[in-house]
Amino acid sequence: MKVLCVIPARLRSTRLPNKMLALVQGEPLIQKTYLAAKASTSVDRLIVATDSEEIKQIVENVGGEVMMTPTHCQTGSDRVAYVAKEYSDFDTIVNLQGDEPFIRKEMLDTLITPFKEKNPPKMATLAYDLIVETEYHDPSLVKVICDLNNDALYFSRAPIPYHRDVQAELKVLHHMGIYAYQRDFLLQYTQWPQTPLEKAESLEQLRAMEHGYKIRVCYTPYRTLEINTPEELERAQHFGG
Repeated sequence: MKVLCVIPARLRSTRLPNKMLALVQGEPLIQKTYLAAKASTSVDRLIVATDSEEIKQIVENVGGEVMMTPTHCQTGSDRVAYVAKEYSDFDTIVNLQGDEPFIRKEMLDTLITPFKEKNPPKMATLAYDLIVETEYHDPSLVKVICDLNNDALYFSRAPIPYHRDVQAELKVLHHMGIYAYQRDFLLQYTQWPQTPLEKAESLEQLRAMEHGYKIRVCYTPYRTLEINTPEELERAQHFGG
C-alpha cells in the first residue's frame, strides 16, 4: 500500500486572511504543518497543493514538494483530488489541512492504519475527546458520535445527542478535519453535488454519509489546535499539543 498525503493550502480565508503566511512559534503556518506531517513514516509522498506562489516558495525553501492547482477549486478536497488524479500508483490519499501545525506523526499513523486491513474503509477521519463543559455547545467545533464499530453515525456543529436521560453514558468526540480515502472513492466523492445536510451544517463529510457510505472514526488521545481565527493564532503561540 502506498500513501500520498496532500496538504491543500490557499491564502484566501474569511476569518483570518493570509493565515498560511502567519507565524506560529516563529515559523509560517504552512511550513510548520508541512514539517510536522513530514515526520510520519506512514506517508510515502507529501505534496502541498496551492494556487499561491508565496506558499509555494515557503514550502520549497524547506525542501518540500508543491503542485500548483487551479484557483477554481472550491474546497480542500477538490484540491486534493486534483493532485490525486496525477498519482494513480497510490492506494490511499490523506487530506491534511494546512492549518493543522500541531499534527503528530502518531495521528497520521492512526488514520492510515485501517487502510492496511483486509477490508479497508472508503473514508476515515480522526477525533479526540471532547471537553463537554466548554466545547459541547460551541458551533465552531464539530462533534461526532459513532456506532459500536467506530463508524460515524453523525457529525454536527450542534450539541449531539440530546440527553433525555442525563445518566446515559455516551462518548461524544471532537472531530478533526483530517481525512484519508481510498483513491478511487475520493475521485468519485468530489464529483458529487452538495447534499442537503452538507449544506445545512457546512460539513463536507456529510455528503459521503448522505450517499450511504460509512466513515471510520479513528480515536487519538492527542489534541491539536486548528487555526481559523486571530484568537486561535494567538493561542497557537503557546500551544504544546
